[in-house]
Amino acid sequence: MSVVEKPKTATSVAKVIERKRSETVRFPITSESTESFEDAITRGILKAGETVTDIKGAWVNGQQVKVEDGKVVGFRVDLKVTFVVH
Repeated sequence: MSVVEKPKTATSVAKVIERKRSETVRFPITSESTESFEDAITRGILKAGETVTDIKGAWVNGQQVKVEDGKVVGFRVDLKVTFVVH
């Protein structure tokens, strides 16, 4: 069994889309940073912007810290990103 080490800062995107209105779509993102919650939010929005255009905003649904050996080593945010479908 081999062990693969994850990069220090990772961003994962889940594209589960839920329609709220005919022109507006929201989807959840979980993003992580070793720096801060603000950095995790910024990374999540930037990552979403690689595949989605016209992002209008995001809601922070949750925040968690990753702890190893009693020290905070990561900051995670759960976002719902809103964008307009043209």
